[in-house]
Amino acid sequence: MTESVDKKVQTSAEQTKVAAERTAVAAEVTKDSADRRTELAADRTVFAAERNYAAWVRTGLAALASGVGAKKLLAGVVPVWMIVGTGTLLVLFSAFCFGAAVWRQLFTGAPPPLPDVRRIPPPILILVNGLLMIVAFAALFSLWLGGTGGD
Repeated sequence: MTESVDKKVQTSAEQTKVAAERTAVAAEVTKDSADRRTELAADRTVFAAERNYAAWVRTGLAALASGVGAKKLLAGVVPVWMIVGTGTLLVLFSAFCFGAAVWRQLFTGAPPPLPDVRRIPPPILILVNGLLMIVAFAALFSLWLGGTGGD
């Protein structure tokens, strides 16, 4: 009788060992899967930040075009001071959008896990948006001084 009990205990111990090995493998797979999901989440965060940057730039370009076009569109409809004021606000808003785009892209808050994808290099962001801000201020001065090129 003790032999059958010993055999049952041995069989049970072997089954427990196999189960423990399977559990260890499953835990490693789960850990790898969680790590990969974290990496993919970091990639999505980078892409979301780039979409946010693009939205700020797109809004700035639309405001810039609207500010420059205000003179032609509103000429003869409203007083000149209102045209210049509207154009000024729109162009200043465009410059704000260009600055906010870089600010939001560079200062994202808490750092996410390291992504697999590369971010847009900060010098390129600063250069492109700096040039857009120069264009916005040139348009503003042109609006103030009356030389829009379409007169």
